[in-house]
Amino acid sequence: MSEVRIGALCWNQYTDWPSLLAAGVRADQLGYDTLWTWDHLYPIIGDSHGPIFEGWLTVTAWAQATQRIRIGLMVGANPFREPALVAKMATTLDHVSNGRAILGIGAAWFAEEHEAFGLEFGSGFPERLRWLAEALPVMRGMLDGTEPTAAGPRYRSKATRNLPPPIQRRLPILVGGGGEKVTLRLVAQYADMNNVGDGPASVRRKEAILLEHCAAVGRDPAEIERTTGIGAVFIRDDRAEAERLFREAFRRNRIARLWSDQPVGTPEDVAARLAPYLEIGYRHLVAGFPATFDEESMTRLVTEVRPMLERGG
Repeated sequence: MSEVRIGALCWNQYTDWPSLLAAGVRADQLGYDTLWTWDHLYPIIGDSHGPIFEGWLTVTAWAQATQRIRIGLMVGANPFREPALVAKMATTLDHVSNGRAILGIGAAWFAEEHEAFGLEFGSGFPERLRWLAEALPVMRGMLDGTEPTAAGPRYRSKATRNLPPPIQRRLPILVGGGGEKVTLRLVAQYADMNNVGDGPASVRRKEAILLEHCAAVGRDPAEIERTTGIGAVFIRDDRAEAERLFREAFRRNRIARLWSDQPVGTPEDVAARLAPYLEIGYRHLVAGFPATFDEESMTRLVTEVRPMLERGG
């Protein structure tokens, strides 16, 4: 039997705080390996004119309320905060969680929230990727205690101390995104974990390109843990009931168009849909759970589907 790791990405939009807190605690108690939420200020799926909770405060509250699950943002929006501050926040989260923090980071994409909150968004995605490339050495250096200095066009920091250091000997950085020329190169250079999505065919292509970047920069690909988002999970013995719950959750989140090819159905259906990821070598599967964080689906994914995948893969 080969291990499959399961993450829970609990949507922090269109929910209330007691439900979101309880979802994180449930993931910990059920035996999920990782727990995530988004770093957004407006809802990103469906109608943006709705409620959402801030990401860093959410994961910190989860860290205090859980015991063993690893916790991070999927993924942090780099333009929201100075990289030195992010490293300090991740270090504090590591202490709050007793060594369970993951620093998730990406270039960001949602223009509306940046404009509304007065945050720099840059001239376009290429510029934001340049910002991310500047930010990552600062974050890695601070987490490692090397007192890095940033002197690029976007960031200014000077010999920044990070005391106390993280509890983890190497607090992992996860870089999210599948940009083939720049983002995956940054994964090869700096990341301990990656996250790509859009289905097995896309993941297979991104994996091949990541291997090319690792070879180019002299990085051992085995040092990077592969993760992928698998979509919104709804599990029932009755396929029609699972589909009904899926539709209801999307309606509740004001999502007009249903996603296709989702892990929705019986445990066997879901296992069959996820098996191709294991064949590619992606064994850390991050499941999306919109409010109301369906307890049966969360439970059956780890107690029934994961054993099927481990026996088959």
